[in-house]
Amino acid sequence: MSNTAKLTRIKLKNFTAFSNLNLKLSPGVNVIIGANSTGKTHLLKILYAATAITTGEDREKSFRNKLLGVFNPYKKAMTRLIRRQQGLPKASIIVERGDGAKLRAEIDNQKANVEDVIVTGQDEWRKVEMKTAYIPVKEMLAHAPFLKKISKREIELEKKYIDIINESFEEIYIYIIKKSFLPQLRGPHDDRRKLLLSMLQQAIEGRVEAKDEHFFLRDKGQLEFNLLAEGLRKLALIWLLIQNGTLLSGSVLFWDEPEANLNPNLMGKVVEVILELHRLGVQVFLATHNYVILKEFDLRQKQKDSIRYISLYQDKDNDGRDVIFSSYSDCYSGIDHNAILETFGKLYDSELLRADISTIAKHEEA
Repeated sequence: MSNTAKLTRIKLKNFTAFSNLNLKLSPGVNVIIGANSTGKTHLLKILYAATAITTGEDREKSFRNKLLGVFNPYKKAMTRLIRRQQGLPKASIIVERGDGAKLRAEIDNQKANVEDVIVTGQDEWRKVEMKTAYIPVKEMLAHAPFLKKISKREIELEKKYIDIINESFEEIYIYIIKKSFLPQLRGPHDDRRKLLLSMLQQAIEGRVEAKDEHFFLRDKGQLEFNLLAEGLRKLALIWLLIQNGTLLSGSVLFWDEPEANLNPNLMGKVVEVILELHRLGVQVFLATHNYVILKEFDLRQKQKDSIRYISLYQDKDNDGRDVIFSSYSDCYSGIDHNAILETFGKLYDSELLRADISTIAKHEEA
């Protein structure tokens, strides 16, 4: 799929953490950084909801209902997604695509019901299918048997308890499990997919298979996933999504904190997999707090790779209110308000100070 059918811009007004955001997106890899509570995960969820309604069972679901499922606000009140401030204004979301399509949602501050959210541009938006996957911070494949049966109501519990369990999990957890169970694509793999699968098999030391709604690592003597390290399970999930065709050219991948529970010596492989997915034609959005991830992108990026570093940060507006601002750079050295690098800089300065104090103390003792 060409860049004309990829996400190009997101505009938010008074939605969750954002008072006013207008962000241009890369057709390749978008690396989102920022301190806690600056809205990184919220950006991923909004864009995921917009892409999900173009494909599969979500094609019959409105953008407003997908937002409801993804954010899961208390008592399903959409007004809870409006940014907390005096007067509680209306909130709006606009997502734009390279072909000119625009998807818009507006939440009225007086109407909490999801059916009162006004959505426009949805029919035009759905003319292009955008296969998508959202990988949350918490790995879910080890819980697949339980959650899949719950979603299909196969467990003998009272309906009210099943509903409570379903409502306790955001949609992203149920849907990634459903996508992981999709059947493997038939036919030979092209060279790019072969390379990706080979890289992942080397990292996880095996191949993945599903049996009786459980996942196993085949080349580890049928090792069940709940005995496999959590970080490796996420890499195994990527392997499954490539095998079953969820991640192909024209797909969109959202990955929240790929570094979570992963040994630092595997982060280079994770970054290389993400870059190879981009080269295959997958648009990627990831949120990270990790310096090694950022530096690996900087070191492994090739000339034709398209990587955008998006920084979200809190500052005062003209009225003295705390609001979320954004900046972006297409090169690592140009990142403004880099909370990750600033933290490592402070640690380095503290280490130098400790070394200086220790040296002074030794001289005084002498």
